[in-house]
Amino acid sequence: MLDKLASLEARYEQLNEKMCDPQVLASTTEYRKVARTRAELEEVVRCFRAYRQIQSDFEEWKDIAETDREMRGEAESELRRLDERRVALEGELRCLLLPRDPNDDKNVIMEVRAGTGGEEAALFAGELFRMYSRYAERRGWKVELIDSNPTELGGFKEVVFAITGQGAYSRLKHESGVHRVQRVPATESSGRVHTSTVTVAVLAEVEDVDEVPINEMDLKIDVYRASGAGGQHVNKTESAVRITHLPTGIVVACQDERSQHQNRDKAMRVLRAKLLEAERVRQESEIASTRKSQVGSGDRSERIRTYNFKENRISDHRINLTTHNLPGALEGDIDSVLDALVENEQKERLAQAGDTSTS
Repeated sequence: MLDKLASLEARYEQLNEKMCDPQVLASTTEYRKVARTRAELEEVVRCFRAYRQIQSDFEEWKDIAETDREMRGEAESELRRLDERRVALEGELRCLLLPRDPNDDKNVIMEVRAGTGGEEAALFAGELFRMYSRYAERRGWKVELIDSNPTELGGFKEVVFAITGQGAYSRLKHESGVHRVQRVPATESSGRVHTSTVTVAVLAEVEDVDEVPINEMDLKIDVYRASGAGGQHVNKTESAVRITHLPTGIVVACQDERSQHQNRDKAMRVLRAKLLEAERVRQESEIASTRKSQVGSGDRSERIRTYNFKENRISDHRINLTTHNLPGALEGDIDSVLDALVENEQKERLAQAGDTSTS
């Protein structure tokens, strides 16, 4: 492990030098690629350097403990502290050296759709859209609306948007699935709690069009008038675009821009992300004989998380995590939940790595 870490550190220093190379600085694409690779290595190099310093300090205090009787008690205490820190860093380094999800550093395209529950589900879809938007703002990420189908009460039958920022996919990929809400709707006169669902899909955005080549002959492109809430929001021209990928049957649409060209570009971004996700699922299905779809049918029984307003509770059913900060979460304060999901993923990957090494 130490040899591999030393090699990664050397690579990191090479990238630092490369970022000062005039030829790299002259190419935005090349500079972005080098900067991203360097950013991927930064955490493991920082951790490795901390580990190496701990090792050095440990040897110094060990020598003191063996040669200086007056300092022996203090030295032994310091050795225990350093050993605990060393063990923790070793665990962190093992996680950092696991094979990374190749999509982790990508931007994301998210689709939030009302499931079971009618207007109440649409309203909660709007609240989840707001939650992810606020979370992105907290991290300094950019949110871009791609397509939406709003309802008269301010919710969304569906809303599609992009989030651009370093590591967006690694933080948000676990949000894919059915989100269940339990609360008394504003329109409920009897005070009865309703249960509704919203489906969320998280797609890694394709940055290089060559990564997912698309044959124009495989596309069926329809244009139509955009629909909206009425009045000035209704587009009078055929600017909305619907693209059907004939080989897979995937259909994407965009109508939020006034320009047909802009809507087509956005729809193609979503299509490429969906095709990339379809290929990922295909590859995983070759390894695993059974798999579940990303968002299921939207039925109440299929859920990854429940938001219970009466109890001020959020429960993630995959990792048996419950928190009581529902208002804060809906304002974007969801790091505690996402951190737990990332940690669980790391534990599973470590367990899989252990099974592989012993098989």
